[in-house]
Amino acid sequence: MNFNVFFSISQTPVAGYLPSEAEMFRNFFAQVEAADALGYGVAWIAESHLSSEVQKSHAHPVIPSWQGEVGLNVDFLQLSHQVFRRTRRIETGSAVMNILCNGGPVAAAERVAAFTALHGLDPVERRRIHVGIAAGRFDFINRASGIVPRSAVEEAAWPALKGKIFAEAAEVFLRLVRGDTLSSENVRPTKLSRADFRSDADWARVQEAAGSSSAAIEVPRRWSFEKLKIIPQDFRRELVVPMLGSHDPRLQEEVQAIGPVGIFNLSITKPEIIEDTHRRLTRTYHPSGGPWRRSNMPRTVLVFLNEEHDLSVEARRAAARVEARAALSAYWTALEGTLDPKKVDEAADNAVIGDADEIAAQLRARFHPDDRLMLWFDFFNHDNARVIRNMTAFTERVVPRLGTAL
Repeated sequence: MNFNVFFSISQTPVAGYLPSEAEMFRNFFAQVEAADALGYGVAWIAESHLSSEVQKSHAHPVIPSWQGEVGLNVDFLQLSHQVFRRTRRIETGSAVMNILCNGGPVAAAERVAAFTALHGLDPVERRRIHVGIAAGRFDFINRASGIVPRSAVEEAAWPALKGKIFAEAAEVFLRLVRGDTLSSENVRPTKLSRADFRSDADWARVQEAAGSSSAAIEVPRRWSFEKLKIIPQDFRRELVVPMLGSHDPRLQEEVQAIGPVGIFNLSITKPEIIEDTHRRLTRTYHPSGGPWRRSNMPRTVLVFLNEEHDLSVEARRAAARVEARAALSAYWTALEGTLDPKKVDEAADNAVIGDADEIAAQLRARFHPDDRLMLWFDFFNHDNARVIRNMTAFTERVVPRLGTAL
């Protein structure tokens, strides 16, 4: 297996303690430096925008029970400069970069080009950025950047249209990063059809708003621009690994026409969907990337490891379960306002819990030997020293039990 680390930098109270922003960033840098020294391959860094605390005052708050901020990292690229300055081997990944807000896909592509041009100035530099792109989790972030319905048709179609807006953005972003000279007229048009909607009634509302009974309704492109090309142009594209943060099977396959694009999988996804994705991408992955590998789709795994020396084996295992239950319960209560035991149990199924022996056994039983796992050690945990101890214990005690290496 291949092991990476996932960092949330989530400033929310844990057991009544809320770290300052400065402490959150200091903890992150201490942990990423430790991950580098331990040999983890990629530091995947969560990205968020705008205050979720302030958003609670909106007419339609998305997470009204959440305290503090979902995440403090608003610029993966700036943070990556700092990470590379402080470390020697570890690479960075965006988990994930919202390419709809803050200027849209053209601006995002140019920021990636600018970063890579600077990062790659040293000819011996080999460390890459793994650029996971997505549409963002919360609509209020995109609304502030003008991603809102522009007509009655778009209003009626909005739940389905949002995915198509991201598909347009992904094409623009990936082609510009590839080096294309591009105008919006060269981007495929956005069309709506019955297949995009859950029910006949939903589709009928769109047709009614359009005043058309056509089987396909075209929507004006979200981004309109004459021929352009991003600068800098002569950056080392081999240092950029694009990743698509979407569960849409069609889009996962369509972007392979542009170049080799990995799949970023952050959410709790059913095993059958994971395996179907691997089967499809084995057939459709862009040939310039070589054969599809399971490591092209990293998966998030919550880690509740207890290898504290002052506890017996039984006590460590029991403590790990208590820690997991407390963290997962706090998370779902904060996210939804009430505690849903079923969701806690489902999240626990996406976690590995116990001492080194138990966690090694769980990894062997539940994951393919070629999987790449993003290990989430800081989930609802502000104990910086303990997070680093857990990262260390994983490398020193879990990994050897798997007969592999980082």
